[in-house]
Amino acid sequence: MSLETWYALVVMLAALAAIPAVVGMERVGWALGLVDRPRPGEVQHRPLARTGGYGVFIAFWAAIGASFLLAPSNLERLPADNWRLLGLLLGSLVIIPLALLDDFKRLGPAPQIVGHFVIATIPVLFGLRVEELATPFGILAIPAPLAGPLAALWIVGMINAINFIDTMDGLASGVGVIAAGVLFLRSAWFGQASIAVLPLALAGACAGFLTRNWPPARVILGSSGSLFLGYVLGATAVIGGAKIGTAFLVLAVPILDVAWVVYRRVAEHRSPFRGGDSAHLAHRLRLLGFADSTIALTLYAITAAVGAAILLSHTPLPTLGKLYLAAAVIAAVSALLIGVNRAASARLRKQQTEPSVPDPVD
Repeated sequence: MSLETWYALVVMLAALAAIPAVVGMERVGWALGLVDRPRPGEVQHRPLARTGGYGVFIAFWAAIGASFLLAPSNLERLPADNWRLLGLLLGSLVIIPLALLDDFKRLGPAPQIVGHFVIATIPVLFGLRVEELATPFGILAIPAPLAGPLAALWIVGMINAINFIDTMDGLASGVGVIAAGVLFLRSAWFGQASIAVLPLALAGACAGFLTRNWPPARVILGSSGSLFLGYVLGATAVIGGAKIGTAFLVLAVPILDVAWVVYRRVAEHRSPFRGGDSAHLAHRLRLLGFADSTIALTLYAITAAVGAAILLSHTPLPTLGKLYLAAAVIAAVSALLIGVNRAASARLRKQQTEPSVPDPVD
């Protein structure tokens, strides 16, 4: 079997497995009462089962298991990478009890963050490290005592970035497909086939989930899905050689959106971890009159454009051009966030100052 056929089978298996798995977990969610219901101040309009992420989990690991059975005979697997894959699996299994606790008990921010670090520490114990970072000026070696903690901190950051943007139908899962696809292409480009299959399977599983999550959604990721998606994206950006810069830039929109929302909440003397507002970019675009599907497609297009630019700029050695690309991406996304926020704030002020029109009297 050729490498290309193997890749195609893995992504198709992940997508096809996700559809029945997500439908099944959706039914389980309704049966157990694991349902997100609209709350005052939030943008959700209808109750939805929050168990779709378990289906993504099932599809991803089913595809990874199949990838071992179908692997080409000449596929090279390094022992260290297999060990890290075991750590990735064990860490993902810990997501399930944490997600179930949050589904049933609605954990606060502190226990969730502790749980995130526990999850992120497991692959670190199995050898996951950020030992060096590629910069435009050369390779930056990370001191050994910091290599493990930096990997754990990166994974926790990715978990929370995905969790924060999972606020609108189709958003986190669609962005996840694109981000995972970029990580796959980057790994495959440099001959890391055994590593490339991880983000490829994640992209397929998210694509299958998206068939039930596209606006108007019938199921949402929930705690299990946002945890798992952020965890796998974060870990696969490190396994087989750090691709943290790639992951950061392709997810620049959600990461900078999170930073903006946290800044606003802190400036307003509110907890940065408490939602219930419309501060996210997607919510502000909705306030400006855009439909959910249009918002999702717009953010997909931005993410894909950034991903394409990253892939086109990739060479085995770092170049100064990447620094310019990073600066351009950050500047463009920041300008987008500021512009949309100002327009939305102006719309809100106009709505608040306009007199209400009384109903006609018969």
